[in-house]
Amino acid sequence: MKSNPETAQKVIRDTCTLAPIMPVLVVRDAAHAAPLARALIAGGLPALEVTLRTPAALDVIAAMSQIAGGVVGAGTLITPKDVRDAKAAGAAFGVSPGATDALIEACLTENLPLLPGAASASEAMRLLERGYQVQKFFPAEAAGGAAALKAIGAPLPQISFCPTGGVSLKNAKTYLDLPNVLCAGGSWVAPDALVSTGDWGAIEALAREARETCDTLAT
Repeated sequence: MKSNPETAQKVIRDTCTLAPIMPVLVVRDAAHAAPLARALIAGGLPALEVTLRTPAALDVIAAMSQIAGGVVGAGTLITPKDVRDAKAAGAAFGVSPGATDALIEACLTENLPLLPGAASASEAMRLLERGYQVQKFFPAEAAGGAAALKAIGAPLPQISFCPTGGVSLKNAKTYLDLPNVLCAGGSWVAPDALVSTGDWGAIEALAREARETCDTLAT
């Protein structure tokens, strides 16, 4: 039975409010999945977006979904097949750079809560018509940054966002200070150099820094 956007959006809202930063992960080796998830969760970032940008991504999702304390989602959902594969791998939610009717229908059919992407007021309004009140603002910096998101929020206060794309510890404050931002997605907490060398302690430290700094910004 199909899910409905209202129920699915509650899952997305709850996920986005677990921490101020949602790590956006590109993982090339499934052997790194479990220790990477443990490091990020230990650092205070339990909501994890694993992008479907590598051949290992589905295996990574499957492995991370077994780690206690985490909520693992699949990012870069483009096609209905991506949705089916992500759900089968154990993803608890999905994230897309944009949104199509086919993608939305696939997520409803597979009962996979979706954080759909929008980069303009028109895109955000179309998603709102479909019942999506929590959306991803992507690519955040290229689409105008916090100033653009603030402007979109003025006529559309009922929509909350997770800005992703160019967000860093340096500029996170400008996004998290906005009333229409629940959290922000960032890749800096798990840089490829540290993942590839298995420096989980350094990654945990980056996660903790992000959590503590951004918690301070949000208060």
